[in-house]
Amino acid sequence: QVQLGESGGGLVQAGGSLRLSCAASGRTFSSAAMGWFRQAPGREREFVAAVSASGVTTTYADSVKGRFTISRDNAKNTVYLQMNSLKPEDTAVYYCAASIPRRTVVTEERLYNYWGQGTQVTVSS
Repeated sequence: QVQLGESGGGLVQAGGSLRLSCAASGRTFSSAAMGWFRQAPGREREFVAAVSASGVTTTYADSVKGRFTISRDNAKNTVYLQMNSLKPEDTAVYYCAASIPRRTVVTEERLYNYWGQGTQVTVSS
């Protein structure tokens, strides 16, 4: 069993930055592909970014490419999402997810089998 816990959300003005963290329990973190998803009010949950188990390969949704950076520290069992140049449309609950066991990067929500509770990110205009 793996438990995920997000932190770092909050209220920020447009153009600002936030760094989300997701701490994972268990010894399987280094064999897990990790991802970030988000869900805005009245909308379906959508893919944001993903990283392979090694941290070498990353991929992003077009809407965040060039502004967000996903990274991981396997020694700390933690994955990060650095969000820069935030826009009001980035407002959502952000979820961390793990796909275990999987080493390659994955974007499909259905392939993630562990989820965190989410952290709210609000960007004011």
